[in-house]
Amino acid sequence: MKQIFDFLRKISGGTLTQKQVDATNEVIATATDSTVADMLGIAIDQMVVSLFGIDLICGFEGLRLKAYDDGVGVWTIGFGTTVYPNGIRVKKGDTCTEAQAKAYMVYDLKKFESAVNNAVTVPLNQNQFDALVSLTYNIGPSAFSKSTLVKKFNAGDIRGAAEQFDVWVNAGGKRMQGLVNRRAKEKEVFLK
Repeated sequence: MKQIFDFLRKISGGTLTQKQVDATNEVIATATDSTVADMLGIAIDQMVVSLFGIDLICGFEGLRLKAYDDGVGVWTIGFGTTVYPNGIRVKKGDTCTEAQAKAYMVYDLKKFESAVNNAVTVPLNQNQFDALVSLTYNIGPSAFSKSTLVKKFNAGDIRGAAEQFDVWVNAGGKRMQGLVNRRAKEKEVFLK
């Protein structure tokens, strides 16, 4: 139930009106959990990033309504989107509205949540999940799933996994202070 309301808050920009809550409760009361999950496009047994996690990611990504080079030649827009939901890459000169940026992020989050849910084979708490989604949002699903961090975490070495956040601080072969700061915060959240 919490996942459903978290998902609805995410797609509505963070809050729900009482009318929306009542309507959702009515739908839930007359449907099975799997029916509601199917309607929302979520899996019941899959974790989703919390509102805190979304704020964490947005705080690091920032909102940019005009495409920009992320510093290593990757064109980015909105809250860190590099590929639109239709599969087309962001390019120089692209613009979007804030509503479009939020929609892109919702789409992106599903991909990164799925990557974490698929790569991690051991139970994790919400803080760990949020930190791992933030990391994956930044480094990509492939790099995340092949990382030593995932191997250590799946082996039960939580401290060793946490130390691996410090590895992901370079972009284009250069140490970036913004990434150092982001990894420190993600590591802190991961260890809570």
